[in-house]
Amino acid sequence: MRRQALTDLCLHGEHGSARVAYEWETDGVTFRIQISVKELLDTDILLKLLFRLPVNYPSTLPEISVSSDQLTRAQCMDIKDKLLEQAKKHLSEPMVHDLLLWIQQHLKYIIKQPATVCNEKTTLSKGASTEDAIWMLLLHLDHMRAKAKYVRTVEKWASDLKLTGRLMFMGKIILILLQGDKSNIKEYLILQKTSKVDVDSSGKKCKEKMISVLCETKVQSQHKRFQMFEVKEYSTLNELQKEFEAAGLANLFSEFVPPLLK
Repeated sequence: MRRQALTDLCLHGEHGSARVAYEWETDGVTFRIQISVKELLDTDILLKLLFRLPVNYPSTLPEISVSSDQLTRAQCMDIKDKLLEQAKKHLSEPMVHDLLLWIQQHLKYIIKQPATVCNEKTTLSKGASTEDAIWMLLLHLDHMRAKAKYVRTVEKWASDLKLTGRLMFMGKIILILLQGDKSNIKEYLILQKTSKVDVDSSGKKCKEKMISVLCETKVQSQHKRFQMFEVKEYSTLNELQKEFEAAGLANLFSEFVPPLLK
């Protein structure tokens, strides 16, 4: 059973305002919030926030996603990290309202030094090696009713999150293979599970309920790094197998793909 509502939060003031849509489901509540915040130069920044509250919230932290057309992906990730830090301080007590107030008051300090591609590369080189930082995710989708829209959405998410890999079609088999930063892989999973990416049998927008995480692991030295994200169709199982083998993923193929044919 799902219930939806749209309302205005009482957050109007010198720091901005917010508008929120929320959904109740059997496994928790999802809040989709658009919040306008003034930053250092008195410019309005529109943030799109997603809070997914599990059934045992607030004893368990919410899943958080942040996006904005006016900020870089790195800046959005910084905001998400800061919100999660604040959420830990409110564990076991309702926190979404407090987190919104906090980000309205502190956003200008988080983004005062814009993150750039150069900074991201520098951070990576100072921390773990590229191989240590890269993770891989293999997903199986049961079907796509609105295929064209679904594919465009997956391509956009992969681009926004700097993920590479393949969206693969072979007969009725649909696989998504992603490589990228572990936090971005996690972010993709949140989007995939909480966004209305497809339509149901009546044509209404719906979330992806028929998705399976086949494998999530760190990229190993024998694995080939994909240089881009591509959508590919295969006529035979042999063609699909060769794609996996070329990427050094023969074991991944043999373990997870043949069982999907049964």
